Amino acid sequence: MRIKDELFGKEVLDADIQIVGKVTDVVFDKDSFEITDVVIKGSGLSEQFKASEDLVPMEMIKVIGDKILLKGEDDIL
Repeated sequence: MRIKDELFGKEVLDADIQIVGKVTDVVFDKDSFEITDVVIKGSGLSEQFKASEDLVPMEMIKVIGDKILLKGEDDIL
């Protein structure tokens, strides 16, 4: 899988199917070369005025498809 083609720019949705941002980067474990986190830049009008990025651990991702769906509270318990 080519990371840039497969992940960068994908919309990220929370468990309530609300858009929280888009993937702008990934973080790798330097020893295993596995992706540990995805970097998400927020979307929406307020996010255009400030540069905010969040790290989301791969353990918090439920599904990667056309969009990325994050786990909710029910998925974590």
